[in-house]
Amino acid sequence: MARRPLPRILSSGSAQIARSREIARTAADSATDVLHPLITVSRGLRKLAATARAKWAATPKERRGPTLLLVAACVLVVALVPYGPLLALVTLMGAAAWKGRERPVVKTGPDDAEIARLKGLYEALVPYFSVPDDPAPLFAHGGDWTGAFAEYAFDEDGRPTRLKIAYPPYFTDGEPAARARIEQLLHAKSGRGREYHFDWDEEGNRLVMSVLPALPTTIAAQRFVTVPGETVLGFTDGDAVQRTVPVVAADGTEDAPAVVWRTGPRSAEPHLLAVGQPGSGTTSLLRSIALQALPHGDVLIVEGGGTGEYACLTGRDGVLAVECGLSGALASLEWAAHETERRLIAANRARQAGHPAPEDTRRPLWILLDRPGILGHLAAADGRPDPQELLQVPLRHGRAAQVTVVVAEQFDSTDTLSETVRTHTRARIVLGPATPEQIESVLGSAPHTTPTPQVPPGRGYARLGTGPVLRLQVPATPDPYDDATSESHRQAVLALLPERRTAPADTVAIDTVAVETVTVGAIPASTSTSVSVSVSSKAPDPAPAPRHEPDPAPASASAPAMPRYEPDSAPRLAPDPGPAPRHAPVAAEG
Repeated sequence: MARRPLPRILSSGSAQIARSREIARTAADSATDVLHPLITVSRGLRKLAATARAKWAATPKERRGPTLLLVAACVLVVALVPYGPLLALVTLMGAAAWKGRERPVVKTGPDDAEIARLKGLYEALVPYFSVPDDPAPLFAHGGDWTGAFAEYAFDEDGRPTRLKIAYPPYFTDGEPAARARIEQLLHAKSGRGREYHFDWDEEGNRLVMSVLPALPTTIAAQRFVTVPGETVLGFTDGDAVQRTVPVVAADGTEDAPAVVWRTGPRSAEPHLLAVGQPGSGTTSLLRSIALQALPHGDVLIVEGGGTGEYACLTGRDGVLAVECGLSGALASLEWAAHETERRLIAANRARQAGHPAPEDTRRPLWILLDRPGILGHLAAADGRPDPQELLQVPLRHGRAAQVTVVVAEQFDSTDTLSETVRTHTRARIVLGPATPEQIESVLGSAPHTTPTPQVPPGRGYARLGTGPVLRLQVPATPDPYDDATSESHRQAVLALLPERRTAPADTVAIDTVAVETVTVGAIPASTSTSVSVSVSSKAPDPAPAPRHEPDPAPASASAPAMPRYEPDSAPRLAPDPGPAPRHAPVAAEG
């Protein structure tokens, strides 16, 4: 069967369309040539207007009035001079034509320096992305780099900020060691001192390298918009999380992407471990967590360093104790272990009876332990048990008892962490400068970015359970009693502190920040000393006791805050030994 020819309108349509496009292009070029002076003057007027607007914005408010008066006087003079308006118009048009004579240059490709850098990157990747048996290698010495680099962008200094690389399918991109070699090479060749993000598309054989902007350090401690059971650990990149919280920063209010840690009975990561270098911000992290936990729960702080970083929390409502010595730490952690057991027993009895859990078992209890390795060393030297052994019950059963444990340690003491702490702290944070190997040893996975050698305090990485590794910047929560703290940060932390508890009658009034005393009748029989931290600069000095009366024992600041539990079958601390003998001296622990 013979094929019928197409209609004339269909066969000649493409030629007519091409002819119409050519006519339209010619008309546009002709109009551009005719209107070129007008276009130049218009471009110059826009530039002059933008310059005038910028100068007016930069003028201080107190000088704007005289400036307006000077401009009005100049306009009046020009209007009164013969041919003044005409000369002013001619001058303005000439200035606009001169200003708009230079058209903005549209960059259509890399310049010579950028091409040289791309060629260098291409040649450096040849040994890793090529094999001798490849008949058509994508990477070869002296080859064409345009087929390997699909996208690229550079900054003002000529360093690449974004690079999309196509690599051959036989490259072992599933091996972490092979990927680490490529990332290290690109990091070194693209410029050190910046943080790069590497996105591997194993299915499409593509690698996208991009430079990450620095996380903001202007967010200080404040009340974050969260529900009970949620804690803001810090802030990260916008595309890394799906939740933002409104914050007040130095430049106003904004929505910042937050790393939110959820605790409680339904949490998969009920406990947290933070590791960092000295001065990296682990103490500020614990202080930030404590300030967020106090409105809804009770906090017990054990400071192994003994530097008084948590003195601002001493005696506050909701702070059960701030222990700095070994004896007080052991007594407090022993109480916490028994309190966890009491909560479990009380909740179990209520469930068996068909009643809701008691109110005192549903109030969250936070145990913050800073640098337990120092306390473990002191305990070993004194022949006492390691304080970390007393954390087994809160770590194992704390989720059901509303007990959360947060441990902070330094890299040089991570070997002192017990196996129980390592196993049950599924939320991990690394702060400060660290190598990829150190980060992977703590988080269990290497980050997708290149750590920088110098970072501000509070900068690091976080990983909640088996989730991705996220960049983290902890909100600034310095010690308000430190002289190096800025006034704005000091006021921000002081505004979040709860009110102080009323000092008991038998509390010693002293002017020092922290002191260790002996409690005779307020601690369990298994211990003999405890740490007492009391601050009272207004109370008068107590009068000396009569000779025929025993010296009154100063009560520990932590004892009144810890509720005593007395269920029938619940484990209890040793009974109160009663008043001290009259001949027993009161000795202070050093």
